[in-house]
Formats: sequence, structure tokens, C-alpha cells
Amino acid sequence: MASASIPTLSGITARTVETERLTTRVLFSGLDNNIPVLFIHGNASSATFFEETMMALPNGYRGIAPDLRGYGDADREKKIDATRGPADLSDDMAALLDMLQLNTVHVVGHSLGGSVIWQMLIDHSDRIRTVTQIAPCSPFGFGGTKDNKGTLCFPDSAGSGGGVVNAEFARLISEGYRGEDNQTAPRVVMNNFYWKPPFRPSREEDLLSSLLSEHIGPQEYPGDSTPSENWPLSAPGVWGAINATSAKYVGDVSRLYHIAHQPPILWIRGDADQIVSDLSLFDVGFLGQIGAIPGWPGANVFPPQPMIGQTRAVLQQYARSGGTFEEVVIPDCGHTPFIEKPDEFNTALHAHITKA
Repeated sequence: MASASIPTLSGITARTVETERLTTRVLFSGLDNNIPVLFIHGNASSATFFEETMMALPNGYRGIAPDLRGYGDADREKKIDATRGPADLSDDMAALLDMLQLNTVHVVGHSLGGSVIWQMLIDHSDRIRTVTQIAPCSPFGFGGTKDNKGTLCFPDSAGSGGGVVNAEFARLISEGYRGEDNQTAPRVVMNNFYWKPPFRPSREEDLLSSLLSEHIGPQEYPGDSTPSENWPLSAPGVWGAINATSAKYVGDVSRLYHIAHQPPILWIRGDADQIVSDLSLFDVGFLGQIGAIPGWPGANVFPPQPMIGQTRAVLQQYARSGGTFEEVVIPDCGHTPFIEKPDEFNTALHAHITKA
């Protein structure tokens, strides 16, 4: 299983940092007194994914990227209490800022990291200068909802959480498998879905090691689950990040509209994203619709989750409530534009943070 042995780029410093909540690896770029930018990685990855982006920050900025609880070199004894939604991860970020004696930061989150930022906006918005959301999970969570209001498909949030994760993918991560001889191999999933084929990153081996460093188990990834009478017969459990991002636990999204400090939000995504999409190949609603999961109850009961539509609707309401947002769509690009299209991504990010 990959861990601290993942090499870092020249100019990136890796430190073990202990806060009141978590001991973990944190990557740094730039001078200590520069303007801080906190990078929050996604699922099945680690801080390693952000190294090039950190190195490309404008002069005068400092990159900070921790391995989240449940990932990389974070303390394996510290679990995510999914019943708090993403709050364990959000509170970990606040504790890290406390330890580093940083009052405010720019925050950048990718995918799962976007869920952490939605929670940070609710609980710690006074510490945020700007937000950059990269292909974030819907504010209503991942899976089990329909329409742009985030209405639950079933009261128990069936169709979301740890029970709908591909078990073979998780098993191969636990084995540190680096081959590509089947469709659930981590390398194959990464190269087919993290970016748009045929793109393959120059640091493919390091990024694969980062993916393989995720903590695996019933209290980590994929987490536990609860049997359900509702299709697809699985509802969320109470442990791990995937359960934490279920609609069952993310809480009242309208809290985003009532925070006292409303940082400007940049929402940036690729137009060919197959993970966070209105037709996501990781959403059981869409998989049921195309016949990949039997017993689908139909579009009236469990349609594909409109992830993009939900995020846009929430951000539009955020703007009506006094905040601001900008949506940037990068063409011919998948789920991880900061790696696949770094020039376009960095142009948008740098303009956003320097304007503030």
C-alpha cells in the first residue's frame, strides 16, 4: 500500500503535522509568510494530486495540501463519523489552520474535497477568502436524490453510501494492485474516469500510488452499509467518507444561503466528466437506467441524479442571497482539470485568487 514513499516534486516540502484532531502528512510550497491556499483532495487520491498546481501558484502565494482523514498518511486510527456528514473533515481543516496559525485562506477542493468545502462554508466561512470548487460533489450529496431541490428518492437514502461502491475496486486498492487487466483495476479506473482518455499524466505512477494510499475497510473506504427494502437494497452506514457524503447526513443545504461571510466561489469543471455529471457512471440511478443494475424502479422513482443542475441551482441561490459565483467549463476535459488541462485551470484559479 502506497504511503509516504511517494516522491514529491522539487519545491514541495512534506511534513508530518499534528493538530488537536489529526496527525497527517501535509505538503507545502512557497514561503511561510506568503498568502496561503489550502488544497483539499478528492476520494481515492491524496495531497500528491495537487503538487503541480501548488508549484504553479503566482509569486507571493503558499500552497498547503493535507492528506485527509481516511487517506494517505493520515493517522489510521482516526475514522470519519459519517453521521456528521463531512463535518469531521471540515473540522480537521479548521484545526490545521489553527495549528499553522492561519486566520484565513483561499480554499480549493476537488470532488470529495468540494463536499468538505460546502461544510466549511457553513461552519467556518469566516476563515475563507475565496472558494474554488473543482468538479465538486453536489451540495445535496452523492447519490440517492432527484431534481434540483435534492429531493430524496427514498426516505432512507437508499442508493447512496458505502454499499453501492464497487467492492472489487476497493479490494484491489487494499492489495495495492498496479495492473490493468480488468475494468475495476485502480489504474484502469483512474485513466478512464479521472481524466478523458487517451490522456495519461506524466506522473501516472505517483498518482496511482496516491490512489492506492486510501484507507480500506468497513470504517474507511468503502465504509459500512445498511440493508434496505428500497432499490438497490442498500442504504448508508455510519462510517467513512462515502457515507458522509450521502444525502442522509449532509444536512440542510439552505444553511449556505445564511452564512454571514459569503466568499466568492469559482466553480470549474470539465465538459467530459463522467464522475460528477448529470449522467454519472458512478450514480446508481444512471446505471439502473442503462440496465447495468437490475430492478431499476424507473425515472419517476429513481432518475439519474442531476449533479450539475443541483450545484448550479444552489450557487444561483447563493448569489441571490448575497454571494457571487462564476462557472468555468473546460472543453475536452474530464474529472480532474488541474492535471489534464493545467494551463486553462491555472489561468482561471490565479485570476480568481488574485482578484480577491
